[in-house]
Amino acid sequence: MSPSVPGDSLVCLDGVRFAYGEREILRGVDLAVQRGQVVAIMGGSGCGKTTLLRLIGGQLRAGSGKVVVDGQDLGRLSTHALYAMRRRMGMLFQFGALFTDMSVFDNVAFPLREHTGLPAELIRDLVLMKLHAVGLRGAQSLMPSELSGGMARRVALARAVALDPMLMLYDEPFAGLDPISLGVTGQLIRRLNDALGAASIMVTHDVKVSLDLVDYVYFVSDGTIVAHGTPEEIRTSKDPFVYQFVHAEADGPVPFHYPAPPLASLLDGGVA
Repeated sequence: MSPSVPGDSLVCLDGVRFAYGEREILRGVDLAVQRGQVVAIMGGSGCGKTTLLRLIGGQLRAGSGKVVVDGQDLGRLSTHALYAMRRRMGMLFQFGALFTDMSVFDNVAFPLREHTGLPAELIRDLVLMKLHAVGLRGAQSLMPSELSGGMARRVALARAVALDPMLMLYDEPFAGLDPISLGVTGQLIRRLNDALGAASIMVTHDVKVSLDLVDYVYFVSDGTIVAHGTPEEIRTSKDPFVYQFVHAEADGPVPFHYPAPPLASLLDGGVA
């Protein structure tokens, strides 16, 4: 299995390392995402997936190595240039993160009002188009408290694509969704990515939906990329880590039991 060719890529990470103080989170990460691709980043909790997403989104800066987006090294950009780059990205947070005191319409209109000088009439038309794309044009006057979890996620998706981003970043887009909402959200991610001609990167634990949706998968463990490939390569992989993750097995390279003394030693009167 080999990653996308960096020269063809919208996003390319080369030898990226990152630490919070003395605690190393990522070490020597190489990753590439081509335009038009939907790519999943998978791995156990706490392995560095969300940190990786924040590095790509410019919310964090790598300690060493390069994070290159659309040919620009994010680590070398000025604050002004970095903000301009981030306006070309869309972000869907884990639970939507809608503004609770704004209507559905105003939530989707927010980035257009904040980052463009478009007239109100054009913003209205664009908002209705984005809400129509996610099937919620009729919900424009509702407040977030009146939405189901799946509807809120779709409104957040409409807001994330309001500026027609070149790159979409998703942090656990399927968390907490019922099977119908999960399927609808997955289809929307694929359809919107293809319609925009964008690239999408999503951090997710949902193996089944992701393998039916994405073009490529990276597995992260202990701060490094331990495996990668197309969905078909991942499904048929004999790599112990990939096999354990895909088939949800309790024991393997990722142990079920947290390190501890043998149980027998405790039952014999030993101490923990």
